[in-house]
Amino acid sequence: MNWIRWCLMCVCLGVLAGCAGGPGMAPRSGADWVTESDEPVARKRARVRLELAAGYFEQAQYTVALDEVKQALATDPSYAAAYNLRGLIYMRLNEMGLAEESFRQALRASPQDGDTLHNLGWLHCQQARYPESFAAFQRALQTPNYPSGARTWMSQGVCEARAGLKQEAERSLLRSFELDAGNPITVYNLALLLHQRGESERARFFIRRLNNSELANAESLWLGIKIENRLLNHEASRQLGEQLRRRFPQSREAGAYERGAFNE
Repeated sequence: MNWIRWCLMCVCLGVLAGCAGGPGMAPRSGADWVTESDEPVARKRARVRLELAAGYFEQAQYTVALDEVKQALATDPSYAAAYNLRGLIYMRLNEMGLAEESFRQALRASPQDGDTLHNLGWLHCQQARYPESFAAFQRALQTPNYPSGARTWMSQGVCEARAGLKQEAERSLLRSFELDAGNPITVYNLALLLHQRGESERARFFIRRLNNSELANAESLWLGIKIENRLLNHEASRQLGEQLRRRFPQSREAGAYERGAFNE
């Protein structure tokens, strides 16, 4: 799987957490907790629709998912999580203007929703609107009890690297790694960034972690090959190359390996 697509998939997971949350999980005041039985009837109906929409979204049935979201919003126009998911659907449909408006509607309904702020930041990153992207990511990280800091630091680091801010990108990715050392996107992007900066030994530390796990893919193996080749560790490079040929024979990376295109 392409690493940027994997990154976007992880971005999208936030909306599913948002769908599961809402009034049924939020404290009212002190020990007086809101329970599912306290949820308004309209919100219950909208939540059912949104859960269906999220399922269709995961299956890449975007138009069906969008129809379910529309029905959720017709039932409960104040449902922030529904606007958030609608924004993600529009992103997948490459309707960036509609996606941004959906995220902003979600934030009008719930200004401190970290998942929506994160998704807005990722949208801006796709549009190369980097200052706005970083501002949205930082707002997400500053929201109270935000549970997805590793994901947001990772996305910010990816966007900083795209913007040419290499030192800032390294700091953000290292912060993500501190919070979640098992995130393959963080590990890969750290290794890639360090490799591009000529810090091959440090890059090898990270890429070996990934390539020694079940999450290795054609891109991570190819990066490992290039790093080992630069370090003149030809036996390690050959072993990784054999893995690449065996596991991903039709990949672009396997073709590059056969050509010996280590510096492409």
